[in-house]
Amino acid sequence: MSAAWEVVIGLEIHTQLATNSKIFSGASTAYGAPPNTQACLVDLGYPGVLPVLNEEVVRMACKFGLAVNATVARRSVFARKNYFYPDLPKGYQISQYELPIVEHGELHIKDADGNDKRIGITRAHLEEDAGKSIHEGLDQSSGIDLNRAGTPLLEIVSEPDLSSAKEAIAYMRKIHTIVRYLGISDGNMAEGSFRCDANVSVRPRGQKELGTRSELKNLNSFRFIEKAINFEIERQIELIENGGKVVQETRLYDSDKDETRSMRVKEEANDYRYFPDPDLLPVEIDESYIDKVRDTLPELPDAKQQRFIDEYGLKNDDASILTMNLALADYFEEAAAASDAKAQVVANWVIGDLSGALNRGGVEVESSRVSAEALAGLLNRIHDNTINVPSAKKVFAEMWSGSKVISVPTGDLKLAGQIIKDLKIEQITDTSAIEAVVDAVIAANPSQVAEYQSGKDKLIGFFVGQVMKETDGKANPGQVNAILKKKLVL
Repeated sequence: MSAAWEVVIGLEIHTQLATNSKIFSGASTAYGAPPNTQACLVDLGYPGVLPVLNEEVVRMACKFGLAVNATVARRSVFARKNYFYPDLPKGYQISQYELPIVEHGELHIKDADGNDKRIGITRAHLEEDAGKSIHEGLDQSSGIDLNRAGTPLLEIVSEPDLSSAKEAIAYMRKIHTIVRYLGISDGNMAEGSFRCDANVSVRPRGQKELGTRSELKNLNSFRFIEKAINFEIERQIELIENGGKVVQETRLYDSDKDETRSMRVKEEANDYRYFPDPDLLPVEIDESYIDKVRDTLPELPDAKQQRFIDEYGLKNDDASILTMNLALADYFEEAAAASDAKAQVVANWVIGDLSGALNRGGVEVESSRVSAEALAGLLNRIHDNTINVPSAKKVFAEMWSGSKVISVPTGDLKLAGQIIKDLKIEQITDTSAIEAVVDAVIAANPSQVAEYQSGKDKLIGFFVGQVMKETDGKANPGQVNAILKKKLVL
């Protein structure tokens, strides 16, 4: 992007709240039911039915507001947002407009230079979701599934404080982490539980007036959100530089073509003809209710990250990675508590080998084939010099695959020891045994010895490799290095 332009981005994040029933009815919110089996008469807006507010959604919205240092409104109002869409059965959506339940929050991210940047949260309001239009597998027809109609949403609207696609993703990831820590949403993007609309505009650098924005609709993948925003930025800049004008509109992102395309002209608030819903009373909550909700707040990501740094001595980046996922943070703490190894070593394995296996297997840490206690047992065997790191990686692979038949039934903490015995990969720590192999390697490689002794210190790696090869990787690398350096001295 040209340095002559500034980017301004605001996000509207739609978070499906993890309630068992819908926001205004008792219908189930369970995912995956056959089409149109979980939409009751209230969700469909039949004559004579009345919405009844689910108290749990109020509690969840309050939790979020407190977590982002926002003002939780003592009085909020539901309104009718009028528009036509095939999967909106009532012809209007019940939402909050002038008086939302949460206002004026904030969170902090790192900008491109690694500096702390405050992102304002304008509001977070409660509303019901619409249904879903289905086009695949219906030949020339479209179908409507209203199972999702009435599912509770918390729409989180940021200030236009984001200056790049990367900042937008950092902000969205942090919101994603917070709602999962709070337990108010599963954050499952593939199932539509967490998605966003991105408002994107550009302006000449230094100009105070905002440019005309385009809204990118219903993005539910961090990768696609970043790609869509970057495409839209370049599209707008190229359009303006070629003499055109950006129009305010809603656009869709086509991931196959990696481009955005116009969907409709963007509506303004007055187009929706908001008015207070006559069937719902204002939501009024008092200080004692808010205090009770505050008492239920868990340790939040930023606080946990700092504790990991202070308590475990972890590097800042490692603490950040571990605390982005509450389950991963819990796994690390369980493994660290059961292991004799340093906490940083535990973190390295959780972030590296374990996360790599989880990614390759396409599973979440909750479904890990290697428990935290089993990993701790493996790291204990490195710590007490039973095996070296290369051998430990073999043991971890056996743990993950589950293909090795363990000869003796054992608990998770002792699992590594059983695999080590079955694989016969105990580390060689007998100094005399290692010296004998070192002597043989030196004798077999006189030219490399001469080169090393002439100043080519990097050849020590060659000798270490030869010794490890001769011992099937079982020799203690530290001892090998020390003995080689002693024996190779002129």
